Amino acid sequence: GIKMGKFKLLAFFLSLSSIMDTATAVTHYAIPEEMDEGSVVANLATDLGLDVRSLSRRKMRVDVVGNKKYLDINKDTGELFILERIDREFLCPLKTTTSCFLKLDATIENPVRMFNIEVEILDINDNAPHFRRGTMHLDISESSPVGERFSLNNAADPDVGANSVKNYHLKENYTLEVLESAVVGARFQVEGAHDPDVGLNSVHSYKLNHNQYFQLDTEDFGEEGKVPFLVLKRPLDREESPQHWMLLTATDGGKPPKSGTMNITIILSDVNDNPPVCGKPKYTVTIKENAPVGTFLLTINASDADEGANGAVEYSLRSKHRGPSSELFDLNSKTGRLTVRGQLDYEEKQMYELKVLAADRGAVSLSTQCNVVVRVEDVNDNQPEIDITSLSSRIKEDAAPGTVVALMGVTDLDSGVNGQVVCSLSEDLPFDLKPSPDGQSYSLITKDYLDKEITQVYNIKLTAKDLGSPSLSSTKLIQVDVLDVNDNSPLFTESPYTFYVPENNRAGLSIFSVTATDADGGDNAAVSYFLDRKSTGSPITSFLNINEANGTISALKSFDFETLKTFRFQVVASDSGTPSLSSNVTVNVFILDQNDNAPVILYPVSSNGSAEGVEEIPRNVNAGHLVTKVRAYDADIGYNGWLLFSLQEVTDHSLFGLDRYTGQIRTLRSFTETDEAEHKLVILVKDNGNVSLSATATVIVKLVEPKEAFAASDVKSAAKDDEDNNVTFYLMITLGSVSVLFIISIIVLIAMQCSKSPDYTSKYLQETNYDGTLCHSIQYRSGDKRYMLVGPRMSIGSTIVPGSHANTLVLPDRRRTSEEVRFTLNCNICRWRKVFQTSHFTLKK
Repeated sequence: GIKMGKFKLLAFFLSLSSIMDTATAVTHYAIPEEMDEGSVVANLATDLGLDVRSLSRRKMRVDVVGNKKYLDINKDTGELFILERIDREFLCPLKTTTSCFLKLDATIENPVRMFNIEVEILDINDNAPHFRRGTMHLDISESSPVGERFSLNNAADPDVGANSVKNYHLKENYTLEVLESAVVGARFQVEGAHDPDVGLNSVHSYKLNHNQYFQLDTEDFGEEGKVPFLVLKRPLDREESPQHWMLLTATDGGKPPKSGTMNITIILSDVNDNPPVCGKPKYTVTIKENAPVGTFLLTINASDADEGANGAVEYSLRSKHRGPSSELFDLNSKTGRLTVRGQLDYEEKQMYELKVLAADRGAVSLSTQCNVVVRVEDVNDNQPEIDITSLSSRIKEDAAPGTVVALMGVTDLDSGVNGQVVCSLSEDLPFDLKPSPDGQSYSLITKDYLDKEITQVYNIKLTAKDLGSPSLSSTKLIQVDVLDVNDNSPLFTESPYTFYVPENNRAGLSIFSVTATDADGGDNAAVSYFLDRKSTGSPITSFLNINEANGTISALKSFDFETLKTFRFQVVASDSGTPSLSSNVTVNVFILDQNDNAPVILYPVSSNGSAEGVEEIPRNVNAGHLVTKVRAYDADIGYNGWLLFSLQEVTDHSLFGLDRYTGQIRTLRSFTETDEAEHKLVILVKDNGNVSLSATATVIVKLVEPKEAFAASDVKSAAKDDEDNNVTFYLMITLGSVSVLFIISIIVLIAMQCSKSPDYTSKYLQETNYDGTLCHSIQYRSGDKRYMLVGPRMSIGSTIVPGSHANTLVLPDRRRTSEEVRFTLNCNICRWRKVFQTSHFTLKK
């Protein structure tokens, strides 16, 4: 184990040593700058002795040391290629070194090896020489000494070596630059002419061609000879003539003389002696107020006759009055372009007067002011406004048409048609707008009477619309409450009222109620109820009481159908308004019969008033002989008055029989010798009420021999004849009365049919009262149905209407055609049946 550890440590140091040796080897390449991207520099794998096939597996890579990665390696071929364009002047900006290197590290794995690569970037002539300033001005003053040196700016060339600047060359023509502000008498030395000759053959004199600005003057400097000077004899003006050309001639003293010439060009250097001049005395522009920020208005153009900085004009904005107006505009100081900077508002200001300062950039700046007028044009950008100056939000419903509800003013900040406003409201409202003569205000008035019962609150939408294009509008909502006025009388839910009250009601309890409503509100709709005791004159109202708050009517006594069958009265409903309004309604009351009367025996009646009688019959009568007839009366009607007869007690059931409906007692067989001479029959008479009431009568039948019976019959014949005559007379009167009553009823019904009244009040058609031995009826109508109260003797085949308390018959609607009324009367005194038929209606059986 120790030996193996030592072996691994030794292998590690050998490997590290191999890596160090490999890292110290440097591979050098040289390439020119500006090579195209993708260009191959060299096959690095081949140069390093690597197997190309193992590069992908060994993950060969290239890292740049301290610089941007300009080079990369193709992991498949091992070629080193240009990844990005290389600029030597950018990579090595300093010229202190003549060489520029790009250092790389190439690394491979399995095993790990590292190679140092050095790539030298060679310079090429890819930059032209140039001067930092395109124009150089040389100012020469009159005090400049002869031979003074003037330094020129060097030309810059980023290249190095032979590619950099080598020589400077001067033009052959002599150029002199003079300030135009030079004073008269200023002297400017001119280079003198050189002549190898000596003595008289050397330069003798100078001559300057004629010009109006300079004259020639010479000075003798001994061995240096004569030196020419140009003397300014009048002021210069560069704006008038920026350059002057002269010819200087030098002549020697030889004979013949010889001469030489030199062209002199004098360039006048500018002096800031001209202020800028505005292109127009006043600039004017019109712009809409909704112009967006950045909208171009105009360009201020000021010229300056000077040149350079003295003629470069800069613009600045000055407001005529101090304020924020200048903040609404923006002025380009270089170009003089004036644009919109803020939001303009015609309603705030219609015109802006701006002062634009145009100044040059001379050492001592000269300036001038340019006047600019910006007129703002109105656009329809303001909605009309409605101002309610007066409002009556509560109007009585009886207010007369033309009542002023509200006063309002309308305004629009725009001008012209953009500020003209028209107001309107919905057409379906009972209101109208009345404009003022100037059209700046409106009155909201009522154009019709209001009705709180139809509409309690009006939400009035006012619309103000200007005449601009496009038009703008605004709305305002006004709420008007309609105040109630007592203009509606109470109305009953029915007219007339018809009520049916059973007799024997408990005194003091309510029997029915009436209801009235009032369309008004508040106190105007609070209804109170009263009985009209004066107009009817009926004493029955003294037994009635009404609840003033809810209209409930109670009876102070019980009603008796047999005494009072119907009555009517009037109820008055009054509201609590001022003044109070009222209405009345007729109330028809029908008393409904109850079975409160027991049958009364009319025959037989003894002398002491008891229901007991004695009948004598011959023993030899045949079966079916009429022994006697029990007659009874019930004051009730309908089923309550329909009587049925039955034998409650009899000595021999085989001898006598009783008709259940007529009360006739007849023999069932002939008498025999063994039959008793006297028989007692107790007859029970009961009505058909829900709780049946009854009475009894006793008849004693005595059997006599025929001779005795005949004698007795002779004795009683006179009385019997008188009685039969009276009964026949009464029967004729009764039948005649019933016939007349029936005919009158038919006539009344026909008259009602012809009237074709859609609503019938409950009226009695006829009321006929008979004694207890005959039938009587009461006919009346309620709504579309007709009723008949029948009693006390009603036909056994009559139909009773459910819910009528067993005493009411339904008559078919008289407006129907081809129907029959069949009425059957049964009488206890005589057995008869008669059917009345008509073409219009039939009493249902």
